[in-house]
Amino acid sequence: MRLKQLRYFAAVADTRHFTRAAEVLNVAQPSLSQQIRVLERELGADLFHRARGHIALTDAGEALLPLARKILADTETAQREVQEVAQLRRGRVRLGATPSLCASLVPDVLRRYHDEFPGIELAVHEGGSQDLVRTLAAGELDLSLIITPLPGHSPALATTELLREDLVVGSSPFVPGPVGRRRIRVEDLRGRPMVMFRRGYDLREFTMAACRAAGFEPRLTVEGGEMDSVIGFVRAGLGLAVLPGMVADRSGLRATPFATPGMQRTVAVAHRKDVAPTRAARELRRVLMEHLRVRD
Repeated sequence: MRLKQLRYFAAVADTRHFTRAAEVLNVAQPSLSQQIRVLERELGADLFHRARGHIALTDAGEALLPLARKILADTETAQREVQEVAQLRRGRVRLGATPSLCASLVPDVLRRYHDEFPGIELAVHEGGSQDLVRTLAAGELDLSLIITPLPGHSPALATTELLREDLVVGSSPFVPGPVGRRRIRVEDLRGRPMVMFRRGYDLREFTMAACRAAGFEPRLTVEGGEMDSVIGFVRAGLGLAVLPGMVADRSGLRATPFATPGMQRTVAVAHRKDVAPTRAARELRRVLMEHLRVRD
């Protein structure tokens, strides 16, 4: 049983005439009649009483007609749904991003994307880069913004570098600056009170590694915070924190850059190699790249 046969059958049932049905469907009448006969053979029953000048449904035809109409309607609905997704009128994109990027880069990018594709649902998963890589590899995300390089980075993922972001020392605008100078060295953080992110944050690992490379363990006054709470603790004067420049600019904290050569981190967008991103995901990546080019 083919959709074409059901379509021909429904047209004859509507018009009660083989020739008029063929004209409505813009097909040759012999071809339509042949397909109806094939359908009847497959079903093992006549669908029409054929009399000169009069066509009527048999009991089998009466039973088939509502089912045929439902199948044809469902097929049209499926075609329309797929076309809407293909044309980006509907759909869903699952984006992963680190908390610092969710607080800085992601809102502006999603605003631009939503303006261009208002019918696409946006689902954002926030987490550390290592967690995001695992979630992406498991197929639970379409794209993810991560910090690279990562230890044990999955070879199943394809990554594209987006930008290198300067890290700064954030301090409260209500207390004196960290060192009273325009730039700071990692060594200048020795013995100073610091606010530290929870374990699993890329910024925590980065800061701890930099301090240890400089020969000291950081002095922690508060630790275990998420991005918003760390910013709040710093603003309250509880200590200093190493933050991305984009976050510090938006937070209202005093931002002191590191002395040359500075401290940077690399932001990349990742997706699975074995699964091509959907068109909606590809368009999100395009909007992201365009946003960064305009910003620069």
